[in-house]
Amino acid sequence: MTLQVFKPGALSTLQDLGRYGYQRYGVPVSGVMDEWSHRLANLLVGNAESEATLECTLTGPSLGFGRTHLIALCGADLSPTIGGVAVPQGRPVLVPAGARLDFGERKSGARVYLGISGGFLAAPVMQSKSTFLRGGFGGFEGRALRKADVLDIGASHAQRLYPQLHQLLDARGTPFAAPAWSVIPPAAIGSPQPLRVVAGSQWNAFGKEAQSLFCNTPFRITPQSDRMGYRLEGAHLALRKPLEMISEAVAFGTIQVPPDGNPIILMADRQTTGGYPKIADVASVDLPLLAQMVAPERLCFSVISLEAAQQLRHEREQELQRLRDSINQLKQVT
Repeated sequence: MTLQVFKPGALSTLQDLGRYGYQRYGVPVSGVMDEWSHRLANLLVGNAESEATLECTLTGPSLGFGRTHLIALCGADLSPTIGGVAVPQGRPVLVPAGARLDFGERKSGARVYLGISGGFLAAPVMQSKSTFLRGGFGGFEGRALRKADVLDIGASHAQRLYPQLHQLLDARGTPFAAPAWSVIPPAAIGSPQPLRVVAGSQWNAFGKEAQSLFCNTPFRITPQSDRMGYRLEGAHLALRKPLEMISEAVAFGTIQVPPDGNPIILMADRQTTGGYPKIADVASVDLPLLAQMVAPERLCFSVISLEAAQQLRHEREQELQRLRDSINQLKQVT
């Protein structure tokens, strides 16, 4: 089973939950920018959450389906259509052989995730299918999709998962079939709420004025932002005194402050270590919201305790379990 690429989109890459266990060798984790949307897309099509999805950024691709496939789209709204009909997001969608999925105007968010039942048959590199563009490995030939690429798809269990969707597709002769129910993420894309952060290792190395500016003034995402990091512009964050540091481990969401005083938020393709002072770390529960932001959007920060961040993560996992249970029940009536 295959997927034909008619148009590649701005940046479409295969990503999974990341390449863990190799940072000591200088290999970045990479993986999806928006873990929540990725996990939902896989959940809806019956895949393991660790299976790769297609992460499509800003402008989506045009894809042709060689056989009937069960797909799900979660994340940004890039106006997906099949046969000129809008495709619902946050639902399983049964697509017939010969159909073409197109994307149009970006309405909200930055990244949409395409999950497909059976997953993408890409060879794992260091136990991950994630694409690391700078290194040129992982995913599909270590690169973003190009026109005329053909992606291999694994065996699907769509008939067993949602048998009534097949009946609906055959009976109506529509471009696709989808249930009436949908999965709604807990945090709306584009929400203006502050990003919750935990004070970083060098929080106290910054003066009271810098700490206040960090918490009470907005920052703008600059065009010099990508999957490696978001560069911000705003108030100058000054150290109490010059600080010489040995490079330390960094994580997804670590906020470093270089000598120019403009913060950098490290993202999925971040380096393994960093030598700039770390003023804060974005709480993992808010990383999906951050991943859906683009230049020149503005963001602000709210400092919370580590315990609060851990509780928020626990609550998010409970929310996902409730969605998992609900979807399993809905499969019986779809």
